[in-house]
Amino acid sequence: MKLVTILYLLCWCCSTLDAGELSQKNNQWYLDGQATLSDKLATVANTNTAKNVILVVSDGNGVGANYAARVWRGQQEGGYGDDYVMAYEKFPHLALAKTYTVNAMTPDSAGTMTAMMTGIKTDQGLIGVDETILRGSCLEEGVGQVTSFASMAKALGKKVAIVSTARLTHATPAAVYAHSSDRDFEDDTALPADCTQPDIAQQLITKMLSGDVDVALGGGRRHFIDHATIDEEGQAGQRGDGQNLIARARRHGVQYVWDPATLAAVDYSQPILGLFASSHMEYEADRTSDPALKTMTQAAVRAVEKHPAGYFLMIEAGRVDHALHGGNLARAVQEQNALESAVAWLVEHVNLAETLLIVTADHEHSIAFNGYCGRGSNILGFCMQINKQAIKHTDEPLLGKDGKPYEVVSFTNGASSILQEVPEEEWYLDITNQDIQHALAWSGTRKTHQLAEDFHADHDHRQEALIPLHAETHSGEDVAIYSIGPWSHLLNGTLEQNVIFHVMQHAVRQ
Repeated sequence: MKLVTILYLLCWCCSTLDAGELSQKNNQWYLDGQATLSDKLATVANTNTAKNVILVVSDGNGVGANYAARVWRGQQEGGYGDDYVMAYEKFPHLALAKTYTVNAMTPDSAGTMTAMMTGIKTDQGLIGVDETILRGSCLEEGVGQVTSFASMAKALGKKVAIVSTARLTHATPAAVYAHSSDRDFEDDTALPADCTQPDIAQQLITKMLSGDVDVALGGGRRHFIDHATIDEEGQAGQRGDGQNLIARARRHGVQYVWDPATLAAVDYSQPILGLFASSHMEYEADRTSDPALKTMTQAAVRAVEKHPAGYFLMIEAGRVDHALHGGNLARAVQEQNALESAVAWLVEHVNLAETLLIVTADHEHSIAFNGYCGRGSNILGFCMQINKQAIKHTDEPLLGKDGKPYEVVSFTNGASSILQEVPEEEWYLDITNQDIQHALAWSGTRKTHQLAEDFHADHDHRQEALIPLHAETHSGEDVAIYSIGPWSHLLNGTLEQNVIFHVMQHAVRQ
């Protein structure tokens, strides 16, 4: 009898659902959910051969950092922020990547980008080599070196282009073209004594002269000229071997550009080396003389898009990472939104029927979100109380047990720690027991109640952190992979980060 009753109830429920009698059927959230379902049902896997591959890497933009950038953008446009949708968040396929390296739970950009570019995981700090290589050793030619996707794309006759707001010799862009036992070997001055391993800057120029890299746009001019040479912006180079690699490249037909004007006048039919800053390029929030990431992206695409065999383009928003290392969320979210602008342009400009477009990150940061904030709490400001009678918060900040307001975002570590060393204070010096003295060397208290009313508008403001370190660190969480185009449906589920390479390889060979 019980079984009959259960079957009857199940049939009744199914009949009710089929009849469309859901009480929430006219609720806007319900209608939006049904629209999303319809879009998902209409998605058809693209199994074309990928003529082009674009890999977009936002350095440090894990799921948490991306959430902050999304909310900031939505709030800038007058909304609550959390319901905003970034251009790449509209892509039909999504996966999570495990970012650990062979010897580190918390990764760095060298190991993670090598995974994406070569299909293997390797040790921390290594570029384009496997884990058998000891970091900082003198790399022997051919030993431990692994083939990058860029080299494979070039073997298929494709153009190769690199864009970064960081130094072109920095870990992420370097992993596209270089093999190095240490990410810090950006020029000859960092190499071990008597080591003949070419430094990373040398390797880029060699790749450009051989035709293996067609376009490279970013920062890092100092690593291409010697310390006696002054660049266009009055900065000395850093090389110690007397070489001017820029002059060498120009002698062999590579165009050199260094500012927006020279970039705008470039001949897209010839190789292009763009070095727009001595070190990293300007933050978007502070940008005055450097081209925007979107501008560099447009230039790179125009340089390679007409090539009959297609192209591989790597784009990095490198300074998201740097802002987060500084505990400075304001600049980080603006950097990510500069990348979003470039991606939105790509979506409109490239042919996605033949272009695999992947947007991801190499790792996350130690960013944390406090609760329980009401809707519309400024992502750069205080966590406001939930309003029981309206959607928007009450304009009253939530307080900790210390009676002080707290921010929506904190960092678990960094230079903005509330703990400060006090070795010179009189009360500390009077303590004779060294164990007690050491324990009391670091102390502190939260000072958010002293912040100006509009503190969130200050681009230099750093969110509170806990553990005192010279800089905030990466963290080990998974990062998102957003993808669209040929074979993008293979980027699905929770994957090892090196699987990105294997999907790109499969897409161009079908």
